[in-house]
Amino acid sequence: MAKKNIADTDVSGRRVLMRVDFNVPLDDRQQITDDRRIRLAMPSIQSVLDRDGKLILISHLGRPRGDATDDRFSLRPIAKRLAELLGSTVDFATDTVGGDALSRVEALQPGQSVVLENLRFCAGEKRGDADFARQLADFADIYCNDAFGTCHRSDASMVAVPRAMNGRPKVVGFLVAREIEYLTETIANPDRPFVAILGGAKVSDKIEVIRNLLNDCDRVLIGGAMAYTFALALGGKIGESLVEPEKVELASELIRLGNGKLLLPCDTHCGDAFQPDCNKQIVNAGEIPEGFEGLDIGPRTARLFADEVRAAATIVWNGPLGVFEMPPFDAGTRAVAEAIADSQAVSIIGGGDSAAAVTQLGFADRVDHISTGGGASLAMLEGRVFPAVEALDDR
Repeated sequence: MAKKNIADTDVSGRRVLMRVDFNVPLDDRQQITDDRRIRLAMPSIQSVLDRDGKLILISHLGRPRGDATDDRFSLRPIAKRLAELLGSTVDFATDTVGGDALSRVEALQPGQSVVLENLRFCAGEKRGDADFARQLADFADIYCNDAFGTCHRSDASMVAVPRAMNGRPKVVGFLVAREIEYLTETIANPDRPFVAILGGAKVSDKIEVIRNLLNDCDRVLIGGAMAYTFALALGGKIGESLVEPEKVELASELIRLGNGKLLLPCDTHCGDAFQPDCNKQIVNAGEIPEGFEGLDIGPRTARLFADEVRAAATIVWNGPLGVFEMPPFDAGTRAVAEAIADSQAVSIIGGGDSAAAVTQLGFADRVDHISTGGGASLAMLEGRVFPAVEALDDR
């Protein structure tokens, strides 16, 4: 799946339309509360500007209604923050493909950049509209995809725009190139033992991931609330734990498919309320009493999972193993995260809650890769083909 990279593309004096993921959180005063996604795009942005490219940045923000403007979803604060990070002026267009965007794009000089207004202010973005895509493509000499968080989507800016480039270069940025390297190439040819850790709330969210990884992995460790659906499938008692009764048969099928590869918790840390000062018990898996709910893997499971991790050569982790935001029910997730951090394995952390967990627990700088896209990383672990990536030029 190796694709041509922006670093290998001559951008001098040429207009580069770069799809980025600037979908950052804003407070009620439209102030950015976490600029991580802007910072992650900086290497690709800087590469174009340093080589005298003319940079046009496009992104969505939030979920506004198409064909309507709403200041709560404007990219103006993002353009301002980007200018601060770059230490130079960043222009801002008040529309996406209208007259203001056109005039500002035409006025760009080498080494300059402009942020166009929110793609989702245009109904054609979510519809994958070909005419809207053509208008965006007409701005550019080069298209660059550096928005991994939306690579699994079929939005116009992701799929229809590169298809409308008509022979002009279509490349990946550094961020997407790194995601492809770890989430496809490393997993396709892992050093062994290859261990996957899957947590989170619902089996239904991870069905295809589990199926796919059972084919590729030596061990698949299951934690989080979805473990209680597996416990129910084995005839266990789960008290008031979060469960998907309609997925019990599926859980039984996955246990059979696992053929010994699937490793389930052997004990559970449970409480009689969803709060840190509740009454607590540690019980064997499948023996949660009435009035209690499972909130974390137990200490024996944490040691068992940590031992599996320490013996691994490649690790992929998607989904926390308990309520990591609420001590003491962060203990299982912490123990496994620490084992990953201490291991010599190639370690890949899926986006979303698992990325938040490893960051919150202080291990982010001790793993090899933290994915920037929760839904996209999950889809890639399922083995899905991304039209947004397929539309780009092969290396």
